[in-house]
Amino acid sequence: MTAARTKVLAAVGALAAVALGSVVWLGLAPDDAQVELRPADTATVATGKSVYEEHCASCHGANLEGQVNWRERLPSGRLPAPPHDRTGHTWHHPDAQLFDITKRGPAAVVGGSYESDMPGFDGVLSDAEIIAVLSYIKSTWPASIRARHDDLNRRARADGK
Repeated sequence: MTAARTKVLAAVGALAAVALGSVVWLGLAPDDAQVELRPADTATVATGKSVYEEHCASCHGANLEGQVNWRERLPSGRLPAPPHDRTGHTWHHPDAQLFDITKRGPAAVVGGSYESDMPGFDGVLSDAEIIAVLSYIKSTWPASIRARHDDLNRRARADGK
């Protein structure tokens, strides 16, 4: 093997390692149970806000307030879109579960005959966009709720969830 070829192969290997490391660090691997939101990352939050406005606000509200009477079933039997602000239950779920629900849709995650008007966004939003939207949502929560959510994530990761 020539020295030039060895250098090229080494460079390709280094780039592949950096790319793979970035995906793992960003928590963007689709099957990664260690998904981690980044509510303090201003660029991620700004992207998330923009994606939220385009894809989520029509149901969950421009101010994350959800639909009226979101705890009461509609005539269809389905629940209205819940709020994602401090008054909702989004922060009761660990990052990986929020990611999974957003990507695959609540019906796919819950299973059985569960019905929801919320679609899965796989094929519509990239994993990075899903992380960004969820990071934006979390960035709006009061510090006390963010701390509780961080604790929930620590426990979920310790349990392997």
